[in-house]
Amino acid sequence: MAKKRSGGGLTGTQQAAKFLGVSVLSGAVLAGIALPAAGALGLAAKGTVEEFDTIPANLKRPPLSQRTTILDSKGGKIATVYSRDRTVVPLTDISPYMQKAIVAIEDNRFFQHGAVDLKGVLRALNRNVQQGGTAQGASTLTQQYVKNVFVEEAGDDPDKVAQATQQTLGRKIRELKFAIQVEKELGKKKILENYLNITFFGQQSYGVEAASQRYFSKHAKDLKLEEAAMLAGLVQSPTRYDPVNDSAEATKRRNIVLQRMADIRAISPDEAARAKAAPLKLKVSKAKNGCITAVNGAGFYCDYVREVFLNDPVFGKTKEDRAKVWNQGGLTIRTTLDPKAQKSTQASIKEHVYKSDKVATAVTLVEPGTGKILAMGQSKPYGFNTNETQINYSVNKQMGGSNFGFPTGSTFKPFLAAAALEQGKPPTQGYPAPYQMPYPAKVSTCSGKPWVNNGGYKLENEDEKEVGPYELKEAMNLSVNTYFVQMLEDIGMCPVSQLSDKIGLVQGDGSKIPEVPSSLTLGSTGISPLTMSSAYAAFANRGTYCTPIAIEAITAPGGKTLPVPKTSCSLAMAEQTADTINSLLRGVVDSGTGKQAGLENGRDNAGKTGTTDARRNAWFVGYTPNLSGAVWVGSASQQVKMENITIGGEYQEKVYGGQVPGPIWKDAMTGALDGKEAPRFNTIDIPDPQKDKGKDKDKNRPGGDNKPPGDNRGQDNGGGNGGDRGQDNGGGDGGWPDILGGNWP
Repeated sequence: MAKKRSGGGLTGTQQAAKFLGVSVLSGAVLAGIALPAAGALGLAAKGTVEEFDTIPANLKRPPLSQRTTILDSKGGKIATVYSRDRTVVPLTDISPYMQKAIVAIEDNRFFQHGAVDLKGVLRALNRNVQQGGTAQGASTLTQQYVKNVFVEEAGDDPDKVAQATQQTLGRKIRELKFAIQVEKELGKKKILENYLNITFFGQQSYGVEAASQRYFSKHAKDLKLEEAAMLAGLVQSPTRYDPVNDSAEATKRRNIVLQRMADIRAISPDEAARAKAAPLKLKVSKAKNGCITAVNGAGFYCDYVREVFLNDPVFGKTKEDRAKVWNQGGLTIRTTLDPKAQKSTQASIKEHVYKSDKVATAVTLVEPGTGKILAMGQSKPYGFNTNETQINYSVNKQMGGSNFGFPTGSTFKPFLAAAALEQGKPPTQGYPAPYQMPYPAKVSTCSGKPWVNNGGYKLENEDEKEVGPYELKEAMNLSVNTYFVQMLEDIGMCPVSQLSDKIGLVQGDGSKIPEVPSSLTLGSTGISPLTMSSAYAAFANRGTYCTPIAIEAITAPGGKTLPVPKTSCSLAMAEQTADTINSLLRGVVDSGTGKQAGLENGRDNAGKTGTTDARRNAWFVGYTPNLSGAVWVGSASQQVKMENITIGGEYQEKVYGGQVPGPIWKDAMTGALDGKEAPRFNTIDIPDPQKDKGKDKDKNRPGGDNKPPGDNRGQDNGGGNGGDRGQDNGGGDGGWPDILGGNWP
């Protein structure tokens, strides 16, 4: 009586015998040969035939996952990403030595037998009976290929991978039937080509081309005999025979392959001897996968491209569909990233803010009129180590950014001013603008239900000397808080909210900016640098807003071109309004709070500073007619007050929007625009009442825009976030929001 293992299953010899019976039976059935009801090995033929016939015969061969290459706008490589490092090549681009070596060691009768090698099965059975186990397998190269197809289809799902590789008779039978189909459909040479492209060779390399590049830094078509033999030997056990970690074991295995090639006369004994005597001579290329390998600090841009692909319906109806295309890879993605702008941005970041600083900076540059994102970088590098992060401070939460973005401070004021101009207010509009005042008792909203100042909230200007009346030009130059709150009271919040919608302004979590005075005047709401840069680009583009884009073209395997998201441009405000804002914001960089950011060499530029409550955030957002950029500096966790702090090796008593972000913007923009045309703004002549009156209120101004209110979080004195997430008050609840979610770098 046959012995069973303690677990109740068949022994290895019995499994092999059963498999042999099924193999012989199925081959005979397909050939139309009738077998007795019970074979010589005691297997019930009828049941086996019925089970075999119920297996579907249509093997779905998924496209092989390959590496995807992400390029900048000039064709330079940013990074290579892949779920499996593979480059599919035709058989003509694989060394003949490699073809002979893999056949010799894995299935030397490959070109003589069908899907099942009955001689091989008998030989394996005999060997296993002699050794009392399963010392030798009987799978043909075709069957191995089918198994690899199952593994490829399983992807990164551990349960599916386990099912595809489980050592059961059922899997072997299923594998066998598909192998028969594949032999009929593809033929030997195509099967060999597919096998060499699909199989795993260790060291993260799938397919012979990737393996050849990994171990020898050459193409598969250039492999020498000894190199091909080494790679062929890896297939049985990529870990055991890994030449990087155990050259002696790899050499032994290589020589076994060479001897096998000589035995079956694939090569001569002399060729085998010479190859055996040769050293391994590895020339290993490091695996370079993922956005962490991106050049010029473009890791976050690379990650943004991936998020665009996974989130945009143009690449598939569902997220699962899009993820499948991304993971299959083989794409060449040409992006909008300008290498000159990216290098300039990263150099400016490195110069002004160190990655070890208590605070960070994020910079994004966008091209007006096209929406193209030309640069994206930050001082905390893309990575997993100390002072590194995978959170992209430049973008919204949905695209891998912080939970809410970062409060923008007075950089929001130009949007309010534009809304007022759209409502017919003149650029000379004046308000009393005292040094200190309460928030208005009521402010109208889009809903018709006014916002009410139930808490008696107050605000004040940066400098006690800032006492009105002011007109718009001077109020913008000096960033006078009370002036703009009075402007909001005058026109109501609905025009500002509507304009915000037209220029893509949303909170970092993707939600609409709440209708409260602190959000729509003093920038208490968290917004991402990309959103701010794109919104300001509408001013540069004379009122037309274009949605940001990062991808210009995608080529799939086989040269097929995939559709990509296109920018959507629409008129958000009248050209006259945009021209007026441009004229106003030129004054900010000429003589106002943004003077330190002003570009040189006569290039037209405009911008606005912003510093939030308790100096937790500082901004400069500015632009020329052909480039817009936003710079944020602060603590990602919103826990650091930027007073008596060292940033980029420079001590700062108090950080202002024009003082730290301004120079970062200036240097990044200067390099990005080098060699490019310098168009002029269409300007509007706006009278300067202070010049007319001989006044100079800016004489001793420190260059800031909001006065720090200490730790008074209940009031929104300087446009800080105060924890404000749309509450009906002027400030917040006194708590700081979870900006990032999780551990902060």
